[in-house]
Parts: sequence; C-alpha cells; structure tokens
Amino acid sequence: MDRIEKLKEFLKETPEDSFLQHALALEYIKLGNDEEARRLFEIVLNREPGYIGSYYHLARLLERKGDNDAAVKVYEKGMEEAKKAGNNHAYGELRGAYEELIF
Repeated sequence: MDRIEKLKEFLKETPEDSFLQHALALEYIKLGNDEEARRLFEIVLNREPGYIGSYYHLARLLERKGDNDAAVKVYEKGMEEAKKAGNNHAYGELRGAYEELIF
C-alpha cells in the first residue's frame, strides 16, 4: 500500500485530522496533483487557522500556478497566525518567502 492509500485509510478513522490531511496534500504535490493538494490545504486552514505549516505550502503551490496575489494573501495570513502563536521560526520562513515574492 502506498503512502496516499495509507493516509486515506487513516483518514477514514479520523476524517478531520489536520496532520493527516496536510501530509496527504504534500503527497499529492509530489505527484503533481496541485488541485487536490490545494483543496486539502484549504480545508485544513478553514477548520484550523492555527495550522501554520499549511500556509507556506499552499502559498508556494499558488506561486507555482502563477496566482501571486492569492499567494501573497496566504503568506500574510500565515505570518499573522505565526505571530499569534509565537512561532518565530515559521514567521521567519513565511516572511522570507513573502518578501522574495513581492520584491
């Protein structure tokens, strides 16, 4: 059983597990299925805005798709959430990617 199938099996038991959905989204990115990855990241962030890691990956995905305006908004929201959580490392990564995009 491959990783995607394993993650889907785990999600049957806990369908709203943000960690599992985030991990599944990353697997979809590896396969080039950006639409499904985006859908999962958005589900995670709508349900759990403090799941900071998903902001970076969603914004990078949007950048790859050429949707820089949406990526900027995701980076900004991620920085806001990272600041709230006191997660300076995540804030720094998000800010670095954000500045790289806008400058």
